[in-house]
Amino acid sequence: MGKRLRDNLTSDYFNAANKLNAKTARRRIVAYVESYDDIFFWRSVLGEYENDSLYFEVMLPSKTNLAKGKKQVLMNLISKHVGEDMIACVDADYDYLIQGVTKTSEAIISNPYIFHTYVYAIENYQCYAPSLHDVCVMATLNDHQIFEFGEYLRLFSQAIFPLFVWSIWYYRTPNYGDFSISDFNKVIETGHFTLANAGPIISNVRHKVGRKVMQLQKENPDAKESYMSLKEELKVLGVNADETYLYIQGHHLFDNVVSPMLGKVCERLRRERENEIQRKALHFTQMRNELSCYQHSVESVTSMLKKNTGFKKAPQYQRLKADIKYFVDMLSNTKPKAETEQPKEESPK
Repeated sequence: MGKRLRDNLTSDYFNAANKLNAKTARRRIVAYVESYDDIFFWRSVLGEYENDSLYFEVMLPSKTNLAKGKKQVLMNLISKHVGEDMIACVDADYDYLIQGVTKTSEAIISNPYIFHTYVYAIENYQCYAPSLHDVCVMATLNDHQIFEFGEYLRLFSQAIFPLFVWSIWYYRTPNYGDFSISDFNKVIETGHFTLANAGPIISNVRHKVGRKVMQLQKENPDAKESYMSLKEELKVLGVNADETYLYIQGHHLFDNVVSPMLGKVCERLRRERENEIQRKALHFTQMRNELSCYQHSVESVTSMLKKNTGFKKAPQYQRLKADIKYFVDMLSNTKPKAETEQPKEESPK
């Protein structure tokens, strides 16, 4: 082997080795999240902004205090260790929309090292209406569009919007317990979903909402002006009547509205595909093999919904990305702290 060839191979080897160890030469930004379910979402978001000079390490704030008060753990951590080398990534919940009424809300909307989802939670993104047909395709391997998810969630959103404004109105007062999120969720409950009763479901929700709105108006006779003012403010914050579903409690939307709906649609699509296989099979053995192959290829609807990333064109998600880009651009003008100054993984007691 010639000397020049040996030198080139040696150079290539060290270049490859340096790339493998690139993280040691880059600035580490610790990103604390609230729960295990949040890790993949925030890794996907933050990973788009990693470069030759910085990377993010997404982790939980504590190994011992994961059962409850996760956001409070994060807030305590941020208050003590806030800085350019540590950020918190949280669900917006109602904290974004109540605009600083509580200390947590004030921190979330004003602290440059806290990033939030704008929508209520990551589950709301996973249920993003324009992406739900693709979720069905992933779960059933059937691209036949048999249900208008976008229209259903638009009508659902319009039906619940007047009561949603009341919900935020209460959470901006000390009397939020008089009409809690749980109370709101009970009113907007859709009940048993079938493809045949989608229309009646919306009508029933609209009826229940109208009744509750009338009750709240009677209980708060002087609230008309503040209610209308809040309604306009929410529009400025990005909430519109067609997309109210993005701002209601994420678990309720995921578990009680979208998952049952997707389940029924996917059940129909799978049955449709299986019937097609049975019709086209030339003999029993072929039919059995094709059905077995198909049934082993389809996936759980819930699992596919949790893995859904079809929300990336959502305006709210674009706002989140803009916040992170601004932060990364800001870092390019500062020097990193010493690695020893990084907070430990364990949360302070």
